[in-house]
Amino acid sequence: MRQVRSRFVLAGVVSSLALVSGCVSSVGDLPLPGGADLGDDPYTVTIEFADVLDLVPQSAVKVNDVSVGRVTKVELDGWKAKVTVKVSGDVVLPDQAVASIRQTSILGEKFVSLAPPEEGGGEVGRLDDGDLIPLARSGNAPEIETVLASMSLVLNGGALGKAQVISRELNTAFKGRESDMRTLVRRLDEFLEVADDSREDIVTAIEQIDRLAKNTNDQKQAIDAALDDLPGALTTVNQQRANLVKMLEALSELGAVGSDVIIKSKTAVTADLRALAPILDNLGSAGDALITSLEVLPTFPFPDSLLGKTPQEAKNYQMGDYLNVSLNFETDFSTTIGLMNDAERRALKEALRGDDVSGVLAKSVVAP
Repeated sequence: MRQVRSRFVLAGVVSSLALVSGCVSSVGDLPLPGGADLGDDPYTVTIEFADVLDLVPQSAVKVNDVSVGRVTKVELDGWKAKVTVKVSGDVVLPDQAVASIRQTSILGEKFVSLAPPEEGGGEVGRLDDGDLIPLARSGNAPEIETVLASMSLVLNGGALGKAQVISRELNTAFKGRESDMRTLVRRLDEFLEVADDSREDIVTAIEQIDRLAKNTNDQKQAIDAALDDLPGALTTVNQQRANLVKMLEALSELGAVGSDVIIKSKTAVTADLRALAPILDNLGSAGDALITSLEVLPTFPFPDSLLGKTPQEAKNYQMGDYLNVSLNFETDFSTTIGLMNDAERRALKEALRGDDVSGVLAKSVVAP
């Protein structure tokens, strides 16, 4: 009887396994006992990780340490891992939610933790079906293996021994120089204060450098062409080296001569400039009168009122118009002769063949 019953139980188990194997592709597709209830309308979210450690499908997905979903797929996408999770439709997360891989305990299993972003971490919205949490919003909690390895390195004389050496060297360097170190720290503090006050100027300088770099990049072709032509130009300069040296030597001699001339003529030039100063002062005092006289000079002795104030009026006179001009000549021969020098007087006297100059002039004035 027991043998028959055992056969029935074995047959039932085999039938169940066959039925299950027809519905799922592997045992890994079966949900773990005690997993989260996804409800009737779960949504799917894809998360990118740099490293998923030993995370496996069917691992839990938690929010505030409460299971709200499970991992359905872990796959490789280029140089990053892509994890697909299903979350209960009753769970509301912001559109900018962050994800991390954590561990339930020191030796516990891995799970995916979802959380809202930090305060001010993005626009308000809801994480929905088909959304992607990119690599920038995902990460891993510190692994216990990493912590233990770091502690082992420190305790076994790694970083701790180096810190001891650094401390000993610093004590040796600062011994007897405490006042200098205090002065250095004070000056560093002053320097940082000045740098902080000049922060806007520093930012402006950096922006100017950036603008210069952009302009240089825009002129890349011209710079490349100039660099290509530069070897030829340098070759030409090198070929003309002897002539350039001679020219520079000649310029040196010219400079020496010019300096000597300037030094020797300094007194005369200074005197000329001082003598010129009153003339310039008088010209400056003349002002508008000088400018007005320069306007009248080309048409002297005919004023603008007579010739016209415009080129067209002057042209009309030239084309056949007439002018009424009244001229008065006043001559004082005594004054004229008085202005002559001795040579001019002798020449005039010889021209008049010895006659008395004043008498001749007087006769010429009274003669009808």
